[in-house]
Amino acid sequence: MTAALRRLDPPSLNQRLRAAPTTTRPLMLDIIDHACRRFPSLGQSERTARVMRLVDVEAWADAALALMELELPMWQVRRIAYDEGEWHCALSRARELPEWLDAAVEARHADLALALLSAFIEVQALAMEVSRPSVPTVRPALDPLYEPIACDNFG
Repeated sequence: MTAALRRLDPPSLNQRLRAAPTTTRPLMLDIIDHACRRFPSLGQSERTARVMRLVDVEAWADAALALMELELPMWQVRRIAYDEGEWHCALSRARELPEWLDAAVEARHADLALALLSAFIEVQALAMEVSRPSVPTVRPALDPLYEPIACDNFG
């Protein structure tokens, strides 16, 4: 198991989010500490300060959206809906596609911020599973019995 996967523990974070009745400062700071890779970087100081200001004033939904903007630049909110006492949130990489073609990540909770954060954690876990190498892969070695031949007719 890589260090990044040990740091992000999606099942326990998701369970904590599902069990929480509302968003709290310790829960939000725990999510930032365990699920955010870009947050501590020095180049993002203005954006991280914005997230922390929103956490300080307990603007949980705005803080969750700002955190998504910082951590998931390729993902966008596709849908936020309230139905039968629960908020439904869907995040997508291709929001312009018809909904039936899109592979959106969806989450739901009675609290809007927790629904947003649950979807955020799901995307972070998905990104960890599909981590790509920073260098291109090498083509596999050719079969030792394979021998290229020239088929030109010089006659």
